[in-house]
Amino acid sequence: MTVTLVLVIAMAVLFSCGVYLLLERSLTRMLLGVLLLGNALNLLLLTMSGAAGKPPIGGSSAGITDPLPQAFALTAIVITFAVSAFLLALIHRSWKLSRADEVEVDEADAAIGRQRDDPDDPDDDPEAGFDPTSPEDADDPHESRTQQEGAPR
Repeated sequence: MTVTLVLVIAMAVLFSCGVYLLLERSLTRMLLGVLLLGNALNLLLLTMSGAAGKPPIGGSSAGITDPLPQAFALTAIVITFAVSAFLLALIHRSWKLSRADEVEVDEADAAIGRQRDDPDDPDDDPEAGFDPTSPEDADDPHESRTQQEGAPR
């Protein structure tokens, strides 16, 4: 096996473990997932940047290395660090408030999702009844107010 194949396999394992950890409800596991994804991204940039070469400073242009992947890698490291620091602050605040780092299910959000997915509501189905987006059925919102005030139209 070549070095590149080993890096690609390691990158795939890091990506899959990072995504798995991001899907957990624990904020600490989410932080570890973000860290694994950041490291996998750095391996991706290292693998795809090409073979090693001469530095792009001075000399002839033959055989020099493109500095752009190195700049991307540094940017990815800084972004991963910033996101990790933010998540660590969220974890600390969550621990101070509730002594837990689990993300709870929001019941109001779940109720809205169930209401949105309810197929029995005729107002939501344009084929069965009222379509709120059709312009011919829309009422003028100012009409009722001007008629109540007695203002001329």
